[in-house]
Amino acid sequence: MIIIGIVLSFVGLAYLCWLLFSLAVNAVPFLIGVAAGLAASNSGSGPIAAIVIGAAVGTFTLVIARLASTHMRSPLVRAALALLFAIPAAAAGYHAARGLAHIVVPAEAWRETIAVAGAVIVATTAFMRMWLSSPPDAVPGVAAGLTSTRLPAPQTRELSARRSSLRMTYPDRSL
Repeated sequence: MIIIGIVLSFVGLAYLCWLLFSLAVNAVPFLIGVAAGLAASNSGSGPIAAIVIGAAVGTFTLVIARLASTHMRSPLVRAALALLFAIPAAAAGYHAARGLAHIVVPAEAWRETIAVAGAVIVATTAFMRMWLSSPPDAVPGVAAGLTSTRLPAPQTRELSARRSSLRMTYPDRSL
């Protein structure tokens, strides 16, 4: 019975760490949602309405940021948007990792090391989630850029016309 309790404690701790990590990665929409909920609560709406407004604004912020990251073609704009998500995520990751390290690690230097590592991991994850959103012209399963197999229609017609003229010139050879 004790072993089941220990195993379930580790499962619960792992789930809470995953939840904390996900919250730290999405720190910007969460903070905007909390600010909107607090503003709604302070303006006189009830607690249920404030929670609904906060959740709606946070979700709207996340959806708009993901759509903007997906539809922006400029790498500089995409990098700026990814940094907008990565910097608050780094702060959230730092404090989350420091809080968890404070429970387990007695040495202050190791707490700081773990906190900085947590900040770097969370910030990198947040940056990559926004940066690696698929561009609008991406084909599923094909990398975008110069290696794309999809050609525009005029080039495709020109290439097929050239191939057919080569077949007429050299009927013995298959292309």
